[in-house]
Amino acid sequence: MIQDISLGLLNAYKETINSYDEVLDQNGQVKPYWKGLFDTLESVGIEGLELRNQEIIKKLKENGVTYNVYDSNNESNRAWKLDPIPFLIHQSEWETIEKGLKQRAHLLDLILKDIYGPQLLIKNAIIPAELIFDNSGFLLPCFDIKQKHDKQLLTYAVDLARGPDGKMWLLDNRTQSPSGSGYALENRIVMSKVFPELNKKTYRSRLSPYFSQLQQTVDTLGTNTNENPNVVFLTPGPGNETYFEHVYLSSYLGYTLVQGNDLLVRDGFVWLKSIDQLERVDVIIKRLDDEWCDPLELRRDSLLGIPGLLQVIRLGNVAVLNPPGTSVLENYGLMAFMQNACKFLLKEPLLMPSVATWWCGQAKELQYVLEHLPQLIIKKTNRKQGFRSIYGRLLNKEQLEDLKKLIQKSPKDFVAQEEVSLSTTPSFINGKIEPRYAAMRAFLVSDGDEYKVMQGGLTRSSAVKGKFEISNQLGGISKDTWIITDTPTEYQEKTVERKNAINQLNNSLTSRNAENLFWVGRMCERTMALRSFLKIILNRLNENVTTKGNKQPDFLIVLLKSLTHLTQSYPGFVGKITKDQEEVDTEAVLENPIAELLLLINDSRKAGSVSYNVQALLNTINQVSEKWNHDTRRIINLVEDSLISLKNTNTSNINQVNHALDKLHIRLFSFYGNIYETLPRDNGFYLLETGKNVERILSLISVFRSTFNFKKNHDEEIVLMEAILENHHLLAQYRNIYKSHWSLKAVINMVFLEKNLPYTLSYLLDTLSYYLSKLPKTMEPNRLSIAEKSVLEASTIIKLIDAERLIQVQEETQFRPELDQTLSQVFELISNVSNNLASLYFNHSVMQHSILNTLETIDSDEI
Repeated sequence: MIQDISLGLLNAYKETINSYDEVLDQNGQVKPYWKGLFDTLESVGIEGLELRNQEIIKKLKENGVTYNVYDSNNESNRAWKLDPIPFLIHQSEWETIEKGLKQRAHLLDLILKDIYGPQLLIKNAIIPAELIFDNSGFLLPCFDIKQKHDKQLLTYAVDLARGPDGKMWLLDNRTQSPSGSGYALENRIVMSKVFPELNKKTYRSRLSPYFSQLQQTVDTLGTNTNENPNVVFLTPGPGNETYFEHVYLSSYLGYTLVQGNDLLVRDGFVWLKSIDQLERVDVIIKRLDDEWCDPLELRRDSLLGIPGLLQVIRLGNVAVLNPPGTSVLENYGLMAFMQNACKFLLKEPLLMPSVATWWCGQAKELQYVLEHLPQLIIKKTNRKQGFRSIYGRLLNKEQLEDLKKLIQKSPKDFVAQEEVSLSTTPSFINGKIEPRYAAMRAFLVSDGDEYKVMQGGLTRSSAVKGKFEISNQLGGISKDTWIITDTPTEYQEKTVERKNAINQLNNSLTSRNAENLFWVGRMCERTMALRSFLKIILNRLNENVTTKGNKQPDFLIVLLKSLTHLTQSYPGFVGKITKDQEEVDTEAVLENPIAELLLLINDSRKAGSVSYNVQALLNTINQVSEKWNHDTRRIINLVEDSLISLKNTNTSNINQVNHALDKLHIRLFSFYGNIYETLPRDNGFYLLETGKNVERILSLISVFRSTFNFKKNHDEEIVLMEAILENHHLLAQYRNIYKSHWSLKAVINMVFLEKNLPYTLSYLLDTLSYYLSKLPKTMEPNRLSIAEKSVLEASTIIKLIDAERLIQVQEETQFRPELDQTLSQVFELISNVSNNLASLYFNHSVMQHSILNTLETIDSDEI
């Protein structure tokens, strides 16, 4: 029955095909393995396929799978798109493709070594000299760089598509920092969970052998004296388009994720700046474009690289994968000379065809290109010049003439490629299965003698019918890629036993990550403290029925002013002094506080607001993405949803606002609770807890000081005491002890001195002191650090207080000088803890920066 139905589905699909399609062989017959896939799809049904598609979207969001889009005005993080219909290639065909890929990798490795070595290809006129030397990918400082591994091109990615002859054609090379393998792995994991029906009748090859080989290759790159090399994964940072993959792969492979300012060169070695000490780095997996790697010898304005890196590579004291200089192989113009280069270096023809390519730097080729522009695609030899491919058939006569003039002005800068009809593949688009153009990226890694090919890859299809726009920057959709076998294949995992496992390095905490974890703790607590205080004010505002016209009761005015002091969002409810020393009138704001309160909730541009704090928290969380497990990422996604909800809260309905704040609180508490239960008790955890306790102490002091530094009438102070105890989760304990008796002296004794309640000042200071004591001390391990001394002094001040003296007031002003001075002193001491920690652990050689300020965003290994 299913078979008959699937035949109908296939016939319907075939009617939509208008070019060569992956489902059909050269005789127009449906390939057996595609028929099997359609059988399964039909058993699921279109509605079931749509449900799977929605589940995929949900899973990818939960896992935080994103692709950063440059020059986006609103959202820079674009959700990763995965088609529920995979891309299939049979093993018998794949074996032929593998041979072609291995040959091309071997050839490019030889070309790379020749270009930065004897240059026989240039001397024998196989490759024109100006094509190499005039290209920005050729880096003269890399001429004398050679790593100990025989293969210099250690990892390689290549884009493939099926050409008009039915064979896979090579479209493009990616050599300097190939991306996409992490996305391919994530695609496979998500598909396995969401679409288990596809696994039952289809045998597909595994992806894990590729990553196992990558780890083994990395292990061989370490120095002879270190059997367990210290490996770091170098990323440009969260602004990079494939940052998710950097986090994902570094975690999956077990390597420390670093940015350029986490590393420094000293004494001929590369060192990692951890908060314990400098740690020597043996291997760098580079996900940074070549020209940004070393501002000392390459691009001066780079804030992303490591000054002096090239010299350390020359000395053989660090290995880089792939080494700087490999970007020359991404020159589009080289494709025109691959056949001759292969015959010269390998003494054999190319096994895998490439798209016909003409370099315009040669007179005959230039003439051909100018005469056939409508049939060609025009590119620049230099990827980094911000030139998007031009399709000649889309141009009118005037535009074609302008293009001819542009090419004739500097012919050597241009390359033309034949526009051929590539194959389509079934794609699930808007609830229908339709043909879309697709290309596959294959991945290779050297094992020393040969290249190993991933048994799968990253396929991307166009979202637009009839257009070959597969780039994720242009909205392309990814596919899980299956190498189909007729029988299940067994894979024996190679295990390499390390001789000195005891010496294996733990994941190091860089000074940058240390600072970010500290601020994750602070911003999470700051947001939760603000939410708690806002809730109290909103509830009091909702309960209050004034009998004095529009004037708010005095206790509410005190709370509103305390809120402004807490958020530092002046003038707010406090007002400010103008240049003429006249106080700005705040009566209107106090009479109708809802407008200002809403700004403190939903205005992400207002420093100190809830939305502003949540956005800052999320930015900081993103800086240390590798620290979070799957459940934590799911909670982070919920916090992001809360931020969107808060920004859209433009109503004066207090109940609706309260509901949004409650949901945010639950999610933030879940985030904190999850990381508290799952983070290892290491320096990162101690710094996160330190940040949380510093912020909690400062918030407590700010609110208490601004609320009680002036004496109010008895009834008003009772309401304020109740509000403050509620804000610090102490109201139930106070009522249990003191029943209905209200005394500021008793409140001070509880809030300041009680040692068994988590939100009291004594408890918080003791806890802060404990976490500071757990942090490393490299200079004087047996003595208190400056930060510990500040906390000890603050703790001593608090524990020696006399509540009776603190509540004393000046008769004329009703000001409580002892209370204000004591809290001011403690506030300053705890504020200094943050500065002391910065000098001890957060010392960067270069200030943190956004990648978008320095990194060119055109075609940076785009996938």
